Order: sequence, then structure tokens, then C-alpha cells
Amino acid sequence: RDVPDEAYFDGRVAARAIEALRQCRARGQPFFLGVGFWKPHLPFNPPKRYWDLYRREDIPPLRHPEAPVDAPKLALENNPESRGGPPEVVAELRQGYYAATSYLDAQLGKVIAELDRLGLAENTVIVFWSDHGYHLGEHGLWGKTSVYELDARVPLLIVAPQVQRPGARTPALVELLDLYPTLVDLCGLPAVAGLEGVSLRPLLKNPAANVKEAAFTQAPRPPKLQGGQSDTMGYSMRDARFRYTEWREWHTGRLQATELYDHERDPDETINRAADPTLAASRAALARRLAAQFPPRALPPQ
Repeated sequence: RDVPDEAYFDGRVAARAIEALRQCRARGQPFFLGVGFWKPHLPFNPPKRYWDLYRREDIPPLRHPEAPVDAPKLALENNPESRGGPPEVVAELRQGYYAATSYLDAQLGKVIAELDRLGLAENTVIVFWSDHGYHLGEHGLWGKTSVYELDARVPLLIVAPQVQRPGARTPALVELLDLYPTLVDLCGLPAVAGLEGVSLRPLLKNPAANVKEAAFTQAPRPPKLQGGQSDTMGYSMRDARFRYTEWREWHTGRLQATELYDHERDPDETINRAADPTLAASRAALARRLAAQFPPRALPPQ
């Protein structure tokens, strides 16, 4: 619809965040503000002007709409919240995702502009991230709840006074559970023992640094539970070169399928190389590391 930004949910979220910032500024005390935007989540329904930023014929076609070669069926179960369809439906969905992302970007921009206007930006840590990635037909998948790179990898931007190279990118592997220890570190709070996450402050000083050797994710099958119990869990690990995944029965830990993708040769994860004899040693080493994080034996039934 051709309406103001505030006619949709995220426009109102931005307005409330701006008001909260003004209240924080008035109090003159340290603050933590969590701003949860909805887009580009379904439904893809931002105001009309964001749709008009894109023409469907200009959106690049899918690079790999087909399933990865030799991928197990377990890996290719779609999340029920989203589906594709005929080419015209796919084109509309992709345009909607782009438009919703631009709408989100505009709302975030309003909040950052107000932070600047209030004189708070130079003494505030800003972290922008998403809870998951998203498939728009790649690998024949739609939505979330896979263990492929497009789902497991998320946007993550950190703006902080301690950043020594603003705008720099890092190839380092990190996880979302690193955010809490990072904020504790950057804000000068007492360190907390017993955390799996690590502070990302070394990367803010030197983007070429390394803070961990692998990042882990998992996703159930069926892909989205509606009050039931999962039958199978996919445990996935990404290191500097490979993504390795094991699909295991939830109650027994019995291995059902494996996937191995070589990001040096195949960054789009189009060929499952789990059976490649030339990678047997690498696969064995990856399996040991995955087992250390996710022990093969699951909890017994309750």
C-alpha cells in the first residue's frame, strides 16, 4: 500500500526506539536498548515506495535453484512457513524480500540518525544482526531451518568506540553466542565465567585475527515443530574451508546421513563430497571436532 512507514509494524518499532533513545538521553545514565525489527520476515509487505525501488526483470536469476548433488533428502525438507511456485510467484517473492530489506534499512537509518542527533553515537556500542539466514529458492529451498551456508550465515555488524578500522570486514569465524561476552568486554563489565562464546574485541582491533576455529549450528527434522518432538537433528560445523554436517536420530544418536562441502572449490555448496575418497582424512578430522561439540549420543526419551 502507498502509506507512511508507520502504517507497518517496523515503522512503529523505529518510532518507539527513537522515543526510547530520547528518554535515555534525558536520564543521562548508561542504557541498553534492544530494537527488534520484523522485516524482511514474511509477509513481504512494506510500503509501496520500497517495492518501487526494484523491477523484477532487474533482479538476478537464482544461481543454483537445484538441490546440491548427492545431498540427502533430510537436508532438503522445506520449512512450512514459505513456499515457491511458478516463475511469476518466485519473482514476486524475491522482489518482496528485496523491498522488505530496504524498508528495514530505512527504519534502522532513522534510529541511527537520532542517535547521532542526540550526541550519543560516539559513546555507544551498536550491534546489528539477524537470527538466521534465508533461502529464496536456492537449492530448491524456501525459508529457514536448514544447515546450509545461506541459512546458518547471518549479517553481523559491530560499531564501537574501540573499533580501530571502521568499515573493515573480517573473514574470521564467529557465532551469535559471542555477542554477550563481546558486549561485556566492550562495556568494561566484569567477565563472566563458563561461557561458550568469546569476545570479538580482538577482531575489532585487527580484522585479520582469529578467535575460534569453527562455528556450529543445528536444525531439526521435521523443519519446524508445532508442539511436537523432532525425529532427527542436523548438526553442522563450518571451519575455514569446510562445512560438515551429520544428521542423527534424536533419541539414539544413530547417524543417518552426512554432508561435506568444500568452500575452497565450491563456495555455493552445490556438491556433497562426503563420499569423496580424497577428503576422507579431512572428513574424519571434522567428525571428531563435531563430536566434541555435539556428542553423538543424544539424551534418552523423557
